[in-house]
Amino acid sequence: MMNNDGNMMFSELEGKYLIFMSAEQKYAFSITCVNSIIEMQSFTTVPESQEYFKGIINLRGSIIPLVDVRLRFGKPEAEYTSRTCIIVVDIGGMEIGFIVDTVEAVLDIKKDQISPPPTITLDRSGRYVTGIAKLDADIILLLNQQKMFSKDEVDNMKKAL
Repeated sequence: MMNNDGNMMFSELEGKYLIFMSAEQKYAFSITCVNSIIEMQSFTTVPESQEYFKGIINLRGSIIPLVDVRLRFGKPEAEYTSRTCIIVVDIGGMEIGFIVDTVEAVLDIKKDQISPPPTITLDRSGRYVTGIAKLDADIILLLNQQKMFSKDEVDNMKKAL
């Protein structure tokens, strides 16, 4: 449900979230969209693809595209470490693996801890940052995985499979 400004109501954002780090910033996906968390593994690159699209992996017999969250958000590339993880998320019936620096925790975020994202956002991040959670000294950007990619980007990933 949307309010008069076209934003999701904070009561709809309330719930359990998987908190992860990327480029020293905390982000979160609703736990309802997370299929699995796996350790970083080798992947097959796909020629002539977007910089953030790192390649594909075979996960339990399914080919999963991998997206580096750092690069997707315009941050500098970093070397993968033993703490680097892949969060496998469902986006419109397609599984996509998000490469993150580390997974922190699963937290229950209440509506009174959520603020709207800044309206000054001029780029596409205004579409997929649905709220900002304030937990003690931490600021966590709540992400809507369904809006992380345009239809064309999803179609291009499907073609790469």
